[in-house]
Amino acid sequence: MTSYALRERHLLADLLLEVGPAAPTLCGGWLTLDLAVHLVIRERRPDAGLGVWVPAFAGWTDKVAASVRERRSYPEIVDLVRQRPWWIAPVDETINLIEYFVHHEDVRRSVPGFETRDLTDGFELAVWGRLRALGLLLGNESVRLVAPGVGERTAGTSPTVTVTGPPSELALFCFGRQQVARVTYDGPEEAVQAIRSAKLGL
Repeated sequence: MTSYALRERHLLADLLLEVGPAAPTLCGGWLTLDLAVHLVIRERRPDAGLGVWVPAFAGWTDKVAASVRERRSYPEIVDLVRQRPWWIAPVDETINLIEYFVHHEDVRRSVPGFETRDLTDGFELAVWGRLRALGLLLGNESVRLVAPGVGERTAGTSPTVTVTGPPSELALFCFGRQQVARVTYDGPEEAVQAIRSAKLGL
């Protein structure tokens, strides 16, 4: 069985080394060093990762992140990103496929003129299978997602906007990367503009 999550992990690590620690990303002002540290903490220091989502713990997260930066060089941090912890392997596709795909694209698409990748049907189907918790990702938004030749899913009630694209691009849309996701919108102009600027994702 192909491990798409592991492949995305390795591709992201390669790209992080290629562009260096000060390259831009699409992650709210983070540079590539910030993104790499986030990924290390997420998997190796879950006690500190909570601060990304819960403001009350942000101080502890910042302290742990500063420690990682001080104690390790950028290549060492990227090497930790590349090395999948042993305990993650059984659940890697479930918890990391979209995480690493989206962050890989966060680096790739942070510069003008990016090109989309030619992803396999198997990869697209794997991503589609992970897009189950749409209500959690899209908050209060009501949207119909359509992946031609794959399927469709609806979040919310009585959606007025249909978003169409391959599963990988729909994943970027759902995780708040509307400005770079190669999708099309169908619906009332006001509703389309609202969903394009909504804060989506976790």
